[in-house]
Amino acid sequence: MAGLIVLKAGVDWTATGGLFDWTLEFLISRLSDRQAANHLQEIVDNNLGSLWIDDLPAAAQREIVSHWRNDLVTAGERQLPETEHKIDVIRHLQELVDATYSAGFPGSSNPGRR
Repeated sequence: MAGLIVLKAGVDWTATGGLFDWTLEFLISRLSDRQAANHLQEIVDNNLGSLWIDDLPAAAQREIVSHWRNDLVTAGERQLPETEHKIDVIRHLQELVDATYSAGFPGSSNPGRR
């Protein structure tokens, strides 16, 4: 099963179910908004397969985007298993980071792809 993250209408990211879950689990312990973290945990626990960012409060959205922009790719490089596909998976995580800029979330301009 694939997972879908919708950043805004027309800007989304899809991944395998395992990578989708890992991407949400990456956030769960980092979020200060425990209700938002619990919502993400519910998505993972129930294999719901999609996250619509605008379902969350604006502050949680900003925090999620900040964590993705600042730490997601590095965490993937460190934590994901060493396989022949790892470089492609890391590129795919970078595509999610890039999509946060395409979606118009506030913050620094896109520094470019790795």
